Amino acid sequence: MVVENNEEIKKALKSSVFDRTCSCGPTHINCMTAKEWMVSQIGVWQFLYEKRDVRKKSQHPATFPISLAKKVISLFTHEGELVVDPFVGSGTTLVAAQDLNRHCAGFDLNEKYIELCNSRLEQLDSFNKCNQKPIMDDARNINQYFSKDSISLIWTSPPYSNLLNRKRKNKSRRDRDNEQYDTIEQYSQDERDLGTYPVEKWTMAMGDIFQDLLPLLKPKGRCVINVPDFWMDNKRITLHIYLVEEMRRRGYELRNTIIWDRTNIVNNIGIFGWPSNYITMGTTFEYLLDFWKPPRN
Repeated sequence: MVVENNEEIKKALKSSVFDRTCSCGPTHINCMTAKEWMVSQIGVWQFLYEKRDVRKKSQHPATFPISLAKKVISLFTHEGELVVDPFVGSGTTLVAAQDLNRHCAGFDLNEKYIELCNSRLEQLDSFNKCNQKPIMDDARNINQYFSKDSISLIWTSPPYSNLLNRKRKNKSRRDRDNEQYDTIEQYSQDERDLGTYPVEKWTMAMGDIFQDLLPLLKPKGRCVINVPDFWMDNKRITLHIYLVEEMRRRGYELRNTIIWDRTNIVNNIGIFGWPSNYITMGTTFEYLLDFWKPPRN
């Protein structure tokens, strides 16, 4: 049961300082080595799961590897700085931040997921001085927790509109015999849950949330959002385009589009459209949209 006082958490976070604790030079933009930096310049990324990753749909319907979160956090922050995940879900961002000695706060509406976050953090051996905090609250309230220019990185994989809010009917799920076929894998049916929204409403809600977060980002602070495109009612929903256009309207600048190539972790791709329909093209990659807060003039 989550019983923490969010007002006390707000006071503690607003009074905290999230300065670098590394020994990097003042002009360094991260703590990476030259070799790590060079590899990161390739715009197509692949990752593998590890034992600590959450893979069971019964725990969370949409997770990503710890290695993905670590790559994003390493690329765009220094040790000691603050990472915020507005839709923290199973807590992977918190785990990655703990590994990398970054402060991190993750927000979610669902008490079950906050408990999962706490459980995962308790299982880790931590020798760093940074704090990782799951918080049960609406992403719309995050601006109450932090001071202006305090966040170095916003990194998240949000609900993908109402993609999950429908019964799973595709042949792949039936063949896997894993209890996913003909079920709804949604996070919740909470009216505040963006995963219940149609695309246009989802886009506006995302814009509202990230507009409120923009003043909290440091100048040139990054905001990286993982989204896919998908099929709905036999139409291709280009969610990443909706999001890019909305984020630009809200004051963010798109810096990079990275492709997360998932072919090495996707099972049973199948030939569902054969021989007359290409409906499954593009199901094995997702977008990592890299925005920043433009520097002040």
